[in-house]
Amino acid sequence: MTPRTIVITGASDGIGAAAARTLAKAGEQVVVVGRSAEKTRALAGEIGADFYLADFADLAQVRELAAKLEEKYPRIDVLANNAGGIMGKRTLTVDGNESTFQVNHLAPFLLTTLLMDTLTASKAKVVNTSSGANSFGKLDLFDLSAEHGYSTNRAYGTGKLANILFTSELHRRFHDQGITAAAFHPGVVRTNFAAESGSPWRHAYTTLLNRFMLSPDQGADTLLWLINGTPGTDWISGAYYYKRSLAKANPQAYDAELARGLWEKSEELVKAFV
Repeated sequence: MTPRTIVITGASDGIGAAAARTLAKAGEQVVVVGRSAEKTRALAGEIGADFYLADFADLAQVRELAAKLEEKYPRIDVLANNAGGIMGKRTLTVDGNESTFQVNHLAPFLLTTLLMDTLTASKAKVVNTSSGANSFGKLDLFDLSAEHGYSTNRAYGTGKLANILFTSELHRRFHDQGITAAAFHPGVVRTNFAAESGSPWRHAYTTLLNRFMLSPDQGADTLLWLINGTPGTDWISGAYYYKRSLAKANPQAYDAELARGLWEKSEELVKAFV
């Protein structure tokens, strides 16, 4: 069989790197995207993959990434939007958006929509890494920059909730053009996920507590299952998964009007600084 072209963001470490190694070993054409030049280059060299660098806190870099991917790969079979992170105190990006919301939602939203012509032509899968933290998110379309009532945990949870709403709306808008989409919770994985943040969560990831967490390979299991499975048979497009099973999400995740509104607001925000 012809190898699939699989683009994985946030692939320099953690579950993204674990998935990239497994897929490359299986003979797929893996394209790794990361923020750290050193880590991303090292992984790409290890598995023989192409790599690109982009910091999702800067939407200009996301646009540049999309242009390079579109030029190099006429076909993209899978886009795994895996990049994300938790921040500390409220900060704004160079684009004027709250950092957590941009890195976790707006940047992957922009990347996906910029690649839509290639993705629809390829009948691609889009897999979005969410989190069980979506349960303590609260999405307010009139306060997407979290000017009121900001907290580190709520901001992260809201970004992960946005991933699920994006997935369902992506399915609604583009399923009839061949796109399938899923969001998933990888579990609590032993990675450098929060190590560089000012978040209290960094202590859990850098202390003895991390011995009780999943390994990156374990955390990548559902991601790989979605990438390798058959939509409509193994999993349902537009849905949210945990441990290869449909999972219950924040009640807001099932609000179709909220999903539509988030898409429209996201379009406005990513176009504001073109």
